[in-house]
Amino acid sequence: MDHTVGTGTADPAGIRPLILQRADPWVYRHDDGWYYFTASVPEYDRIELRRSRTIAGLASAEPVVVWRRHPSGPMSANIWAPEIHHIDGRWYIYFAAARMGEAKDGLFDHRIYVLENASANPLEGEWIERGQIRTMWETFSLDATTFGHRGTRYLVWAQKDPAIEGNSNLYIAPMANPWTLAAPGVMLTKPEYEWERIGFYVNEGPAVLIRNGRVYLTYSASATDHHYCMGLLEAPEDADLLDPTVWSKSPVPVLATDEARGLYGPGHNSFTVAEDGGDLLVFHARTYKEIAGDPLYDPNRHTFVRKIRWDPDGRPVFG
Repeated sequence: MDHTVGTGTADPAGIRPLILQRADPWVYRHDDGWYYFTASVPEYDRIELRRSRTIAGLASAEPVVVWRRHPSGPMSANIWAPEIHHIDGRWYIYFAAARMGEAKDGLFDHRIYVLENASANPLEGEWIERGQIRTMWETFSLDATTFGHRGTRYLVWAQKDPAIEGNSNLYIAPMANPWTLAAPGVMLTKPEYEWERIGFYVNEGPAVLIRNGRVYLTYSASATDHHYCMGLLEAPEDADLLDPTVWSKSPVPVLATDEARGLYGPGHNSFTVAEDGGDLLVFHARTYKEIAGDPLYDPNRHTFVRKIRWDPDGRPVFG
């Protein structure tokens, strides 16, 4: 079965893939004028970075391996969902890694880890391991993202609460520094709707966009096949983001499989800004529905980029 597709250019409609076989894509536009890209590689064994002056240029930019999994121990398997951030003059990569490649009782044993680099160009210099981000439990945790808002830096991540059925819920906490929480996290959402509980009970892959007086938090839900989809939380930008009651949750997914366009299982998104200043949605999806074997090991989740539209109320439209 040949599922190969050609690499596209930056496609405003998000129909052609920009980068092949890169899941959980993260694009960061820095004030140095470069776009930085990282994502899960199909082998789940390393972290790559590439950069370009344009979004379209990321497709042909040379990847640089900045970190590889350990031969054994806590960071030796299933390197997932890296994100790169620039905080207080240094670069940080957040990623999830496991001790073993196999799941136990339906769950992997991932934890969240942080790398730091003081170089101006993160494709150069030394990446230092800052270690694991300690949360409320020693349980399956992954997909950390961070953002600053009104003087506070926050971490949002997915984790298994031993007392709640399912794989992962989303939590938010303030940060003392880029690798340490300043307080325990509070839960923002758990899988409760049918579309969040297909195959697995999953809320994961958070990403934050602050626009038009609102804080938008997208996330992904369900198994990683064609059922995978994006949900949305939102809160007023002047609210206490650590208060779960200020967040409202969409009862329906905001981006899901579109068979007419040939996009299957869209999700695990990030946000960036186009060269012209417009907002962009970066996400992965497959171009076919039928998968042989475990979807997690099908390599053809490709990176797509789509312009975000805004409705008359100033809310984002992703689909």
